[in-house]
Amino acid sequence: MNIFRRPDYTSEATQFLDQLKTQKPMLEAEQLKGRSLLWDKVIDRLALKGFRSAKVKQQAYVYQTQHE
Repeated sequence: MNIFRRPDYTSEATQFLDQLKTQKPMLEAEQLKGRSLLWDKVIDRLALKGFRSAKVKQQAYVYQTQHE
């Protein structure tokens, strides 16, 4: 053993997260479930292509009206 070795440092945030994970072992599974609800979506590429092609180009000055 090295006499100059310091004990391993863990921050308060890491200690809190470790304690939280031991108190609630299902926490990570719940986080993944919540993520899948919001972010993990199946994208319909054909519909997305249609949406992008249907956009109307915005004028240079948004509030300008067309006078003929």
